[in-house]
Amino acid sequence: MFAVIKTGGKQYRVAANDVLTIEKLEGAAGDTVEFTEILMVGEGAGATFGVPFVEGATVVAEVVEQGRARKVIAFKKRRRQNSKRIRGHRQHQTVVKITDILTGGAKPAKKAAAKKDDAPKAEAKKADAPKAEAASAPLFTAPEGKGDNLTKIKGIGPVAAGQLNEQGITTFAQVAALTDADIARIDEAMPFSADQISDWRDQAKALAK
Repeated sequence: MFAVIKTGGKQYRVAANDVLTIEKLEGAAGDTVEFTEILMVGEGAGATFGVPFVEGATVVAEVVEQGRARKVIAFKKRRRQNSKRIRGHRQHQTVVKITDILTGGAKPAKKAAAKKDDAPKAEAKKADAPKAEAASAPLFTAPEGKGDNLTKIKGIGPVAAGQLNEQGITTFAQVAALTDADIARIDEAMPFSADQISDWRDQAKALAK
């Protein structure tokens, strides 16, 4: 049996044990999520179509992981005005595994209690906790004192400046001193392209003097 669900403004045909990538949902890996906007459920002559949704139908899924899509680059250039703008975007996504398709108002079965064999896994998760905290730490250490107005660099607006400040980049000197390795780290962790950051570095060298 399969169903057609609606989530994130899109429709997906799903069946039990299907793994699919959808628009970001709240929840951590292992959490259970329910989809109640079911457009169709069943197959063949026994299929039920919703008006717009099938009453009492629910699709249950388990969150596999939270991630981000590949970076999309948007480039804009104004002819004969010495103006160009590059923006990068990586969409947040959630990978889920369909565990159950329920009809008639049925409720999902509760998860069985954790087995004793799961104890080592729980210990491993605890050991990985410091790594997760380290991953969320700023990329750089902000220097003491008042920072510079990074919006003076063409291509950095108030939002981008705030994001850079959160990662510990607060001065022209820091931007000017970025190495290629630093640019690669920023490119991976933030919604800016390597070419865009390199351009900022060139501008910052003049502003930092």
